[in-house]
This record gives sequence, structure tokens and C-alpha cells, in this order.
Amino acid sequence: MTIKNISSRKMYIFLLVLTIATAIGFQGWRTLLNNFAVEVAKLDGGEFGFVGSIREIPGFLSLLVIYVLVFIKEHRLAALAVIVMGLGISITGFMPSFAGIAFTTLLMSFGFHYYETLNQSLTLQYFGYSEAPLVMGRLRSLAAATNIGVGIVILSISDHFSYSQLFFGAGLITVIAGIYCFFQDPSSTDIPVQHKKMIFRARYWLFYALSFMAGARRQIFVAFAVFLLVKKFDYSIQAVAGLFVLNNVINYFINPIIAKSVNRFGERKVLSLEYAALVFIFTAYAYTDSPVVGGILYVLDNIFYNFTMAIKTFFQKIADPKDIAPSMAVSFTINHIAAVFVPALGGLAWMQDYRIVFIGAAILSAVSFLFSQFIDRELRLKSRA
Repeated sequence: MTIKNISSRKMYIFLLVLTIATAIGFQGWRTLLNNFAVEVAKLDGGEFGFVGSIREIPGFLSLLVIYVLVFIKEHRLAALAVIVMGLGISITGFMPSFAGIAFTTLLMSFGFHYYETLNQSLTLQYFGYSEAPLVMGRLRSLAAATNIGVGIVILSISDHFSYSQLFFGAGLITVIAGIYCFFQDPSSTDIPVQHKKMIFRARYWLFYALSFMAGARRQIFVAFAVFLLVKKFDYSIQAVAGLFVLNNVINYFINPIIAKSVNRFGERKVLSLEYAALVFIFTAYAYTDSPVVGGILYVLDNIFYNFTMAIKTFFQKIADPKDIAPSMAVSFTINHIAAVFVPALGGLAWMQDYRIVFIGAAILSAVSFLFSQFIDRELRLKSRA
């Protein structure tokens, strides 16, 4: 099975357009926001930190998407979510205040998180066991390529346009793509009708556990990895930007390889490799005194994050097909539970000793490694059912 065999399917093209659109919008927003908040809105560190917390609220509330699906088809809601995301981005530059940035961030984040939830759900519903990893890997590669393009464009034109114009341009492209897809119909009547209620099942316990641990580790990485590079190793803006570009270049080429590895070696081996590597990476974060090693660890951390697609494909194999949409929403909420408390606890730990934060992440990775050893057992139980 290759991506060429599925690239002409309506749902693949639909998700491809929306994924590129969200990458344009989110990368543009992320690239511009920090400087806009400091230079124009004059936000201090406390206010900007609060904006970061607000950004995670929609992820925590992703389970509400289940109830919205009662009133609108899933693919149309995915397109509508992208439109909402684009609107939030497009008006950001016209609201240069703490309240304005908080509001537009919340709007953008609702669209972004709901699309990501529905994107995963539609991928698992419309593509088979061997196809889904390939689709996920290809979409992630194209998102990485888009991120590189957006970064180059912003660097090229930022001196000639205002923040409001740049935000509006990125958001407008996202909105237009969302509107276009809203009027497309890539759905199929062959797909099982999804439950329109919250689904918690005891037999999905391992999927829930792996999702929660992945969210906790990711929050430590997002909140403290770059902070360590800047705080301890004095990385410049240019150095951090260079790391972002390098990560996206690597992700473009490596995501299809990871996808094929999931099919070839299975979820247990792929996730075991990820978690074993992360134990080493987070421990090294805690003890390295080399800025070069710190940068290499950051790149490796990004690479292994992409292995988490195997959590979704594992769930696809054990799930009742009608449970996929509500379970993706629930898993997104579980994944974001950690966003509520991990950054705050990590900040308190950092004030005592920054090493505690990364040792804690290494321990979480070790626990995840132990959980991942149950994957094959759960697959066997499913096959016997």
C-alpha cells in the first residue's frame, strides 16, 4: 500500500486542503504573535503566560465536539472549525491589547483543536489499518513543508507589511480554504454512523493512559525545552528560528518513514522505541552543559514526537468503528488535562532546580514505556472478541 493508491480519494484531498490551510494559519500566527504581543500590545510575561493557558482551554473542551455533531455532519464541522480558526487569526492584529489577544487566541484555538480532533477521527474512519499511518505521515510532512514556506514568506515580506496585514493575510487564506471545503462532500455512506454521545469504555484503558502520558510529556517539552535553550545556553531568536526550520525540514522527510515503520513493525515496537529514546533525551536535557547537545536533543525530541501517531492507529485496531469520533474527542480532552497543571507544577519545580522538570519527564516516559508493552496483549484480546 502506498500513498499514491489513496491520494485521489475525496476524503484525502479534503483533509489535505484543510491541513495545509491550518498549517498556514497556525504557523503564521505562531511566528508573529510573540513579537506582536511585546512590541504592539505591550504584554508583560504574566499576561502572556495567561494567554498561553487560555490557548489550551479549547483542547481540554474537545469532548464537546461530540454534541455539536448532533447538528452538523463531521466533515462540515471540520471545515467550519478551520473557518473559525482563520477568523481568530485574521482579527488578531486589529486587537492589540491583553483582552484582544486573549479573545482572538481563544477563537483561533477552538477552531484549531476542533479541526485536529475531527481530522484524526475522519482519518481513522475513512482509511484502513495500513492506510491510516501513511495518510497521517503524509499530511504531517506536507504541514511541515507548509511551515517552512510560511516562515520564508514572513521573513521576506515582514518589513513591508504591518502586523495587522500579516495576521489578516494568513487568516484570510485559512478562511477561504475552510469555506471551499465546507461546500464539498467527501463523505461516504459506507462508513459506520458515529455515536453522538460521550464514550468511555474500560477496554480502551490503554489508549486513554497513553494519551494522557503523551499530553503530560508534550507540555513539559512545549513549556520548558526552548526556555532551557534560551535561559541556560543563551540561544538567540535566530538560533531558535533556525531550529524550527531544521525541525520542519526533517519532519517533511521522516514522517512517511515513521508511518511505514508503524505498518512494518507494529505499534508496540514503534512506541517502545519512542519512549526509550525519550528517557534518554529528557535525562540528557537535565545534565548537559553543551548548547550544541541541547539543540540536538531538541531536534530529536521533535522527531520522536511524531511517533505518537501509533497511539491513534493502535486505537483504530481495538475500537468499535462507531466509537472513533467520540473517542477522538475524549482522547483530546484527556491529552490536554495535563495542560492544566503540568506547566504550573513544572514552573514551581524549576524554581527549585530545573533538572527536576526534565527528570520528571524522563520518569513519565519510562512509565509510558511500561504501558506500551501491553499493546500486543490488547490487540490479541480484540482479535479474540
